[in-house]
Amino acid sequence: MSGEYDDLKRRMDGAIAAFKHDLASLRTGRASSNLLDAVQVQAYGTAMPINQVATVSVPEPRMISVSVWDKSMVSAVDRAIREANLGFNPIVDGTNLRIPLPELNEQRRKELVKISHGYAENARVAARHVRRDGMDFLKKAEKDGDISEDDHRKRADQVQKLTDETISTIDHLLSDKEAEIMQV
Repeated sequence: MSGEYDDLKRRMDGAIAAFKHDLASLRTGRASSNLLDAVQVQAYGTAMPINQVATVSVPEPRMISVSVWDKSMVSAVDRAIREANLGFNPIVDGTNLRIPLPELNEQRRKELVKISHGYAENARVAARHVRRDGMDFLKKAEKDGDISEDDHRKRADQVQKLTDETISTIDHLLSDKEAEIMQV
């Protein structure tokens, strides 16, 4: 069961990591290179992540800089950023693109909070799915005679405790992000 518990822990940690990645992609008024992670550039006949055709950096708190490696790809990167519906207007400067981040208005902040709540709910659902898989494994092990009823109960409590800790971590990360979004 130790291997099964470790697998459940790994999968719960994966749900938290995916949630953190989703939160990092939300624009909070401060520049972050993660804001462009979702941008796919049509390059060399295929869609590629922006970090495979350019270097993304943050030279100032309210500015993202994209340095395109191949001069012929500048217009494709510009188009991809504009079409990603992130609300960015890149300024082309040779092989570099400068992306100024405008101030967030109150309506957009509330919208971002709603989006972050959706990400949190998806992470909670993922944690509950992992819990369900763990409980199903325990039921099967008890039915097959691999563990006793007392062991089943004890291990089920461990799985529930792990789930509660994971959901608590998700809620804590959500409240931190919500405070970050709403600060003026």
